[in-house]
Amino acid sequence: MYDLASKCSVLLAKDFVHSAFTVILNEEIRNSRSLYVEMNQTVITIYPRLKQSKMYNFSFTEENCQVLDQSLEDSTMNSRQGTNKIEVSDQKGVSVSCDFQYDFCTVTLAGWHHGISAGLFGTNDNEAGNEWMVPNGSFTDNVQELTQSWQVNKCSLVPKKEKPCPITAKQNICKVFFEEPHSLLR
Repeated sequence: MYDLASKCSVLLAKDFVHSAFTVILNEEIRNSRSLYVEMNQTVITIYPRLKQSKMYNFSFTEENCQVLDQSLEDSTMNSRQGTNKIEVSDQKGVSVSCDFQYDFCTVTLAGWHHGISAGLFGTNDNEAGNEWMVPNGSFTDNVQELTQSWQVNKCSLVPKKEKPCPITAKQNICKVFFEEPHSLLR
């Protein structure tokens, strides 16, 4: 257990073999954080302190702006949202749960993901000796070096202004892929 001192977005866990899931901790404005969860062509951004979540489903192809902002009930993933808790999971054994009351989130992976994921959460192979692996395959015993190695964006102190909704769904997909602060392709 260690404190995360970074003010940047960091990769917590990703399936690097099948790309079945990605989990990123994003730093938002005013020291707030969000959790970006991607699985099954669906992205869910969870804002624990705001007790909110937002979903984008990239399998929709309709040409209107509202299609990508669906409620969790319309998702292809299993989801459960209560007053103070949200849980999302897929059929391949990835589960993310956030308790809004305690600002506490968990990521659970089934045995199918043994040894094929990596990130700040480690390698998920039950080997204590390689938990502090950095993306290039080397190891560190320095928390700051480990955290910096899994950063997914450059840190910026200037908050971005929200842009109006694009005209088509395809333009909105491009915006989410290339302009959102949590995107790996930014």
